[in-house]
Amino acid sequence: MRIKKGDTILIISGKDKGKKGKILQAFPRLNKILVEGVNVVKKHRRAKNEREKGQVIEVFKPISVSNAKLVCPKCGKATRVGYRPTEKNKYRMCKKCGQEV
Repeated sequence: MRIKKGDTILIISGKDKGKKGKILQAFPRLNKILVEGVNVVKKHRRAKNEREKGQVIEVFKPISVSNAKLVCPKCGKATRVGYRPTEKNKYRMCKKCGQEV
């Protein structure tokens, strides 16, 4: 998976197409990510005891990584992610501007 927790992404397909958000959590084995403000669903919560009321809360659900593109912090465009090796290790790079992400 080429995008990581903390990256800003753009949603490219689905009901939230065009929205930008920050990745809160990544699930590499499932190939899914949890994005702030994207794929929000309402969940009905039962009262735990008689004195408490039930509630309707909004929850973020994970989306597929294939529906998201990384937004480059340098050029600000949605881009694919490439890798550039160095002598010690490799780092992620923007395919549009070539800068390190």
